[in-house]
This record gives sequence, structure tokens and C-alpha cells, in this order.
Amino acid sequence: MAKKRRPQPRAAAVQIKDGEVPVVGAREPCPCGSGRRYKACHGRQAAHAATELVRRPFEGLPGECDWVALRELVPAATAPLTLKGGLPEGVPSVTLATVLPMAWPALRRDNGAVLLALQNDTASGDISRDLADTLQRALVTEPGHPVVAGRAPVDGPRLQDLLDLNAPFEPTVHTGFEFWVENAENATGEVAASLERANAAAIPTARIPGLEGAYWCEAPEKNHLRWVTAHPEEQLLDALARLHAAGTSSLVEGTRLVGSFRAHGLVVPVWDLPSSMGADEIAEPAAAFQERLAKALATDTPLTAEERRARGGLTNRQITLS
Repeated sequence: MAKKRRPQPRAAAVQIKDGEVPVVGAREPCPCGSGRRYKACHGRQAAHAATELVRRPFEGLPGECDWVALRELVPAATAPLTLKGGLPEGVPSVTLATVLPMAWPALRRDNGAVLLALQNDTASGDISRDLADTLQRALVTEPGHPVVAGRAPVDGPRLQDLLDLNAPFEPTVHTGFEFWVENAENATGEVAASLERANAAAIPTARIPGLEGAYWCEAPEKNHLRWVTAHPEEQLLDALARLHAAGTSSLVEGTRLVGSFRAHGLVVPVWDLPSSMGADEIAEPAAAFQERLAKALATDTPLTAEERRARGGLTNRQITLS
């Protein structure tokens, strides 16, 4: 028969608030003085916060669709970030980058400027909180050094808390990764070789002007338009089904709506394009499609049998990226 454990007295003298509890061993007494093991007390809250998935981590940020595109679809791009309250002393700029060399989470340049990488594995289910933690550490890192990976505090700030939400988000898509280094045109040796290898692996990509979240890319056999949208998924699929059944879901002759991705709570319709069709040629047809889509989104009549079949086909061709 198991031996009964004596009840542990509460250490009433210890008074600490949530968020101030230090991390201790899972089987050690919780520092809050409850008498329970850490894993059964404040440790449970910490573990839950670390693993709970935030479905739309970039929601509330200007340019949410472009944030998702740069995270999942665009190989080489940068965007200036504006901090609430301005830049700290010694930090001339903060720039978001799709990826950095050696998969660094962030980099502090010799001149104090900060580069924050978006396409990195994160330690929790909240990409925004992890990126905010990396950014805060980058701001105090010694110039000329990368920022190592770390775990964000469960009650730490998110990007929505650190960035100026009134500042526009304006990504610039690059043909290569020369933004990694200053004076890239003078790079030699291993630096030049690394840039050449990275550039060779990048899929040519271009942002469609005036259309948030819309990106053209060049593939070996056919080109694609991948368009991150913020419309509710069910409503968007109904609208796309209406257009598909009506024969108006393509952008122009020779293009075809082939399915969609799910990424960070948003839906990304994808069109096949002829290999000869460049980004400039698709901009006007895409803008015209946006008008047709707006009308279809405003329709609330039940789907017809043909539209339901079209919707089922679109649903079957969805791929989740995150």
C-alpha cells in the first residue's frame, strides 16, 4: 500500500506574481509557495503557453498578407520595420529579412543596424512572440555579431507590442541575397561563393504592385501566381467556387486556378501561368480578378450543385504550409 504523503505547508511569506516565477526543475517545489511541484503549478501554465499554436501570428500587423508571404513563399526579400517610440541609441535601422546566412535568427551589423530573420524555426507556437524576443535581444547585441536562438518568455511581448502599427509594411523582393553583407559587390572568397550558391537556389519571385500578398514566381515548367488573402476561409472558398463554376476563376487565357495553400490562418489561392508570362503581364489581369472576387464575396445565396462540386474540388486541392 502506498505511503501517504504528509500535506506540505504553504509558504505564505513568498509572494511573487505571474510572470515573475523563475524556471526550476519540473519535480522541484514551485517557487510560488503553493507546496506543489513546479510541473503541476506554474510550470503547467508555462508549458501550455510555449506549445499553444497561435493560428494567425501576424494578425493586427500592417501588411499581414505580406508577412505570411515572406515567411512561406518568398526566398529573398527585406522590409524596414518601425519601432514604437523610435530606435534605441546606436541602432540606425531595423530591417526584416526573409532569411539570414547560417540560419541566424538576427544579426547586428558593424554599424549597429539590425537584421531580423523571418524564416526560422521557432521555439513556441507563437511566431510573433518568438520574433519579438529575438528582436529585443538583437537591439542589445554587440555590433558585428549574430543573435543566437533562444526561448521567449511566455509573458513576453509580441511584434504587435513592439512595432508601430501605423507604419506601412513595404517589402522589397530581391533577385539574390546580396543584402546579407555590406558592399556585396566587393565580396571575395568564401563570402562570394556562399552568395553565389544561395542565389542559384532561389526561385525568381516578384511582388505584384498594388496587390497585397500577391507574388509571381518562375518555375521550370510553368510560372505561378500565389496570392495570400485575408478573407475568411469558408467565405473565400464559396466565392472561388462561384467563379470557377462560372468559368471566370482564371486570370486570363492560358492561366488556371489550381488550388490553394493554408498558411498562418490565411488562404493562398494559386494559379498556373504560362512559362512565358512574366510578373508585369499578370498585374492587370490579377487586378481585374480582384474585382470579380469582390462581387462573388458579396453574394450570399446558397451554392448551386455545380458550385458545390467546384468547391469540393478546390478543397481537395488545399495544402497546409503551417
